[in-house]
Amino acid sequence: MALRSLVLAIPWLVLAGIAAADTPAGWREAWPRTDFTSALVDFTEIRSGGPPKDGIPSIDEPSFVGVPAAAQDLAATEPVMSVTIEGDARAYPLRVLMWHEIVNDTVGGVPVAVTYCPLCNSGVVFERTLAGEVTTFGTTGKLRNSDLVMYDRATESWWQQFEGRAIVGERAGAELDRVPARLEAFADFAERHPDGRVLVPTDPRARSYGRNPYVGYDSASRPFLFDGSYDGPGSPLMRVVAIEGADRAFSLELVRQQGALEHGPFVIRWRAGQNSALDTPEIAQGRDVGSVTVQRRVAAGRFEDAVYDVPFAFAFKAFRPDTPIMHTD
Repeated sequence: MALRSLVLAIPWLVLAGIAAADTPAGWREAWPRTDFTSALVDFTEIRSGGPPKDGIPSIDEPSFVGVPAAAQDLAATEPVMSVTIEGDARAYPLRVLMWHEIVNDTVGGVPVAVTYCPLCNSGVVFERTLAGEVTTFGTTGKLRNSDLVMYDRATESWWQQFEGRAIVGERAGAELDRVPARLEAFADFAERHPDGRVLVPTDPRARSYGRNPYVGYDSASRPFLFDGSYDGPGSPLMRVVAIEGADRAFSLELVRQQGALEHGPFVIRWRAGQNSALDTPEIAQGRDVGSVTVQRRVAAGRFEDAVYDVPFAFAFKAFRPDTPIMHTD
């Protein structure tokens, strides 16, 4: 199912009552359709990221070109999020996602939301069918643990992008199904899918596509708009490989050093050739952080893409504090 309902426990009900009493008046005014009496988190954990509701506009009618046309603008090493369903292969360049954070699309007949939070480097694709109803997602302008808080346009419930979980509103406690996706170099996508399609801006003049508004962010000493702490291993802004269903994460540096490693049914591989989107002013000039793929062994000699992403360590530990990160230290 595209929506997995959770059982609501007594502590949740207590928290909801406390949170409702403390709902900021501005929230109720800007979000009259949101049920603030239902919440999984304390409202003090949610802060403004600066823009208002839909101030970072989602892309709801995406436009695509073929790989040869996309190669006229995209460097071979530029990062893209890629999704393939029923033979329909699509790439979503971070040069575009950086400015929009959500693309509501349909891939291989499946309605999906392709999401990217630059502050967490969290790129996740979800099915966007809720209780049998297809909806779209937008940005609230809010952050929790520096991570994008989305909303669905059916109920205007608020969703934590990192978890795919509704944290406020009528849907609170529900989870979205995740779709396998890769964060890889454009050249890798083009090699695997020469007939694939690549997202392009609806209006190329609307944003500074190709430029990074977060210059030097992934080498900063601490995350932006994050009030928590990070006790290691490594630095808070190191990349980690977070795999759905795994009991640990792996630092990108560890995977890079080993080239490939196995954990249970998962095979994790690294290869050079992908720019960091959060380094230099021009994304195509970013340092080489490489690409990671994760596959799950489903039978002898047979593998399928696993659900994973490559977020920053501070975000991973903020949302999964009890899951260890394997590192080189």
